[in-house]
Amino acid sequence: MYGIGVAATLPGHEPLPLAPRHPALHPGFGLALEVGDGRVAAADPQPGLMHRSAEKLFESRDWRQGLALADRHDWLSSISSEIGMALAYEAALGITPPPRATWIRTLLAEVNRITVALAFLAPVAGSARASAEGLRERLVALQESMTGARMHPAFCRIGGVAADVDVETLEAHVELLKDVSRSLPHVTEGVATYADGLSEVGVLTRDEAIAWGLSGPVARASGWDRDLRRDDPYLAYAEVPDVLAVPLRTAGDVPSRYAVLAEQILVSVAIALACVDELRSVPDGAIDLPLPKVIRIPEGTTYVAMEGPIGISGCLLVGDGDKYPLRMKIRSASFATLQALGSALVGTREDQVADVVMSMPVVLGDVDR
Repeated sequence: MYGIGVAATLPGHEPLPLAPRHPALHPGFGLALEVGDGRVAAADPQPGLMHRSAEKLFESRDWRQGLALADRHDWLSSISSEIGMALAYEAALGITPPPRATWIRTLLAEVNRITVALAFLAPVAGSARASAEGLRERLVALQESMTGARMHPAFCRIGGVAADVDVETLEAHVELLKDVSRSLPHVTEGVATYADGLSEVGVLTRDEAIAWGLSGPVARASGWDRDLRRDDPYLAYAEVPDVLAVPLRTAGDVPSRYAVLAEQILVSVAIALACVDELRSVPDGAIDLPLPKVIRIPEGTTYVAMEGPIGISGCLLVGDGDKYPLRMKIRSASFATLQALGSALVGTREDQVADVVMSMPVVLGDVDR
């Protein structure tokens, strides 16, 4: 037996080094492997003790407190998680945010998609790693200037957003997004060099992707052509069909997953620039709705799903007329992706295990919520 993140002193266990480091795996993560003849015969991904009772905390918080918690279970996709919860509350209440707020949310969601993709590409970008990390840092800093925080912005509101975006910030987005487009070929080349020789390694077929409930870049790398921005539009995505391309591969291996991650950055750049154009064209407008201090969730069940940076993120909201949800359940992309990792590893050479793990965009806080 081998283990990643498992104490080497345990009987029958040996440490398996994981380098380069996965950007979002917690030290509690364990991977139990059965190895025979230098190849993985069976794999059991173990998320470890990460549970923070997030869903139960939502059920004892009103909407203001809940939105402040929504950006914590997936620390890479915080603003996207806020947006998803806000959309669920708005659907339950039957309200629609002002158009300007929707465009601001869409801009933030796409910039977040870029930062998450860069987080997973940078560790394997070779000589371009510093460039990828620098771009991500600049994007996160720009988000901080716009929302007030790097990791937990608490920027969304039921019915809108907390603040407008000024012209200077919009222009800063344009310049930075152009830098991303100019630098991406260098990053992509570094990632392709790393992935060279990993073809047909860590394969997940289209049928396996569907069976495991995969979504996002991992599913699209296996040929599962599904993207809720296109297939079930929300926010302002129905307004930008000309730039909303969906990168797709069919091999389902390590290079395919990285290729889809890299290509979706250019798509996000195009969508974000379209958002900037729209916000510049109408510089003024409401960014939220006047709502009562206490919002009571109508009786009934609401489910809203959105295309998060690493896959579909869903929010099930059950109301009974109280200001607290009777039930809150989150559907996270990372949960399915981590389970599928065990299947992808079967047949992998022992020295390529880390390469397969690195190619799976997972955030452990989003697995054991």
